[in-house]
Amino acid sequence: MHHANQHTPYLSNLFSENREEILGKVPLKRIAILRALPGLGDFLCTVPALRSLRAAFPQAEIVLIGVPSVKLLVERFKHYLDELVEFPGYPGLPEVPVQPPEIPAFLQVVQQQRFDLAIQMHGSGVITNPLTVLLGAKYSTGFFMPGYYCPDEIRFLPYLPYESEVRRYLRLLEFLGIPSQGKELEFPLWPEDKEALLTIDEVRQLTPGSYACIHPGASTPTRRWSPEGFAAVADALAARGFTIVITGTAKEAELTAKVASLMESPSLNLAGRTNLGALAVLLKNARLLICNDTGVSHLAAALKLPSVIVFTQSDPSRWAPLDSDRHRAIYHTNDTTTATAIAEALDLLEKYTASTR
Repeated sequence: MHHANQHTPYLSNLFSENREEILGKVPLKRIAILRALPGLGDFLCTVPALRSLRAAFPQAEIVLIGVPSVKLLVERFKHYLDELVEFPGYPGLPEVPVQPPEIPAFLQVVQQQRFDLAIQMHGSGVITNPLTVLLGAKYSTGFFMPGYYCPDEIRFLPYLPYESEVRRYLRLLEFLGIPSQGKELEFPLWPEDKEALLTIDEVRQLTPGSYACIHPGASTPTRRWSPEGFAAVADALAARGFTIVITGTAKEAELTAKVASLMESPSLNLAGRTNLGALAVLLKNARLLICNDTGVSHLAAALKLPSVIVFTQSDPSRWAPLDSDRHRAIYHTNDTTTATAIAEALDLLEKYTASTR
């Protein structure tokens, strides 16, 4: 049976500033990351931390314990992640419908992998820290909420609710002695992404830099700005000569159709017609994106596409892109939101010409 006190001599310096001590005394060959969140933005905000982890441990096997819906993202980021272990849910976590009969088998499979380190990247830890310990890794790290269970006072940091989601995990790794490899998001594009986009006939008529994307959807209705607001901004951009492309998922087709119907100008509605890779290529070649606080805002940040992001409920200090010059977060509180969004959009068009992309 594993006893923590066998490793007592190394506890104080396992994650010291001296990288040699990390690698020399406790080589981390197998690392598990617990982040069982389904959102695209939830995933992309961890990419800088994944990049830093991979740079520090190029030979390690790094496994994400996550939801099945991120499988394609794990494949796209195979330079940072080796595998996805599918998470069956856990009591108290709303993101995944819990399947109690599957939990013991899941824990058995994970414990048999004998991870050297488990990193809790799923929220404050109130619910996920006990789960992290059950993964059975030699060491665990992450965040804890003061006053609640903390698995390891040496390797867990207090959770700061208003911290940027990108900076949060970089700070954790730097605390462990793992240097940051930069705060930029990234999204690798594949040749088949362009091919997928070009299967849409209307897209072939679009010239790079000549169109703006309007993305009125979000995973929950409370995070959506009004269709009227999006239509007004779209018309203001169309009046300046831009083709308007409305994007969204198949489930958001009714919403995108409503935005199109409220517009005075014509638009191209691609809701439900692009997979994630095709959407990324579409954004890459756009001049501007207008959206809610949702996954596509982080995709735009990864692609360096100037954007205006309307926050209606969530916290910009936590979820807004770090480059606040290229990505303008505005908080919807009153009737001036439309005018503010248009003003920010026009400023971005002036600052970021097609050539500066």
